[in-house]
Amino acid sequence: MQLRQLEYLVALARERHFVRAAAACYVSQPSLSAAIRRLEHELGVPIVRRGRRYEGLTPEGEVVLAWAHRILAERDGLRQELSALGDGLTGTLRLGVIPTAMPAASLLTSPFCESHPRARVSIESLSSIDITHGLAEFELDAAMTYLDDDSLGGLRRLPLYEERYVTPVDGSLATAATARWAQAADLPLRLLGPRMRNRRIMDECFAADGATVTPAIESDSVAGLYAHLPGGRWSSVISHAWLHMFGVPEGMRVVPLEGPVHGPRVGLVTGPDDPPSVLAGALLTVAREADVRQALDERLHTCLNGHGR
Repeated sequence: MQLRQLEYLVALARERHFVRAAAACYVSQPSLSAAIRRLEHELGVPIVRRGRRYEGLTPEGEVVLAWAHRILAERDGLRQELSALGDGLTGTLRLGVIPTAMPAASLLTSPFCESHPRARVSIESLSSIDITHGLAEFELDAAMTYLDDDSLGGLRRLPLYEERYVTPVDGSLATAATARWAQAADLPLRLLGPRMRNRRIMDECFAADGATVTPAIESDSVAGLYAHLPGGRWSSVISHAWLHMFGVPEGMRVVPLEGPVHGPRVGLVTGPDDPPSVLAGALLTVAREADVRQALDERLHTCLNGHGR
């Protein structure tokens, strides 16, 4: 058995197409197919369900795939640990981030790159479901996600901050010190779409304050939401973490929302390997020193006092 055969299998399971998998591995399709057939012969089990096109993995193939992810992750971990003993940490940190935490990701990645200039970071915006899968399959080293997700199981978690919500407004409500969720529900709102976890959390907050909300516009990205806010025609409900990247929309003021429900915790989660990979461990060290909570709270304070544009 060769590691290259395992890499081909992982690529095939990811691409679900022999030609695309071969292209991703920079080999010909016949070479990739032959290598996987040799792997089947060596292990004595069928791995791929074959028809006129790729039809998925057999039950035995799913077991082999899980081991392939684990073995390749151990290979990468060995390289990273040896590099750390030499000229400094190398390799690529694979970080998954839920879209609503992406504006705060630089609070970790920037100091990580400063501490480890020979290492690289690959950031991918993913749903909480995809993050859980990526960590379990060793496709991610770490992730920024909601910590109250039951699917995270026994994965290592480091709390970073608790989401606090504000509403960007102009007019009479802009002079208020705070506002209720029920008051925000009466505004012409632009919110994230209902498929996004953050939106479902907000709907729970509105409901807890006895209100329902029907936004005039919905978006699947934070940037798309912000694009409609300058000018004061639309309002929204946003996490205070978004202020770190986008600030206060032009011509508006942010007002904190108060209600019976607290925002969820966002944290750094690492994969099932124990101890974590060298790269994940290095990021955990940076996260403990960065004090993301304080940085975001200071940014919120600045914005509330009219200096966050």
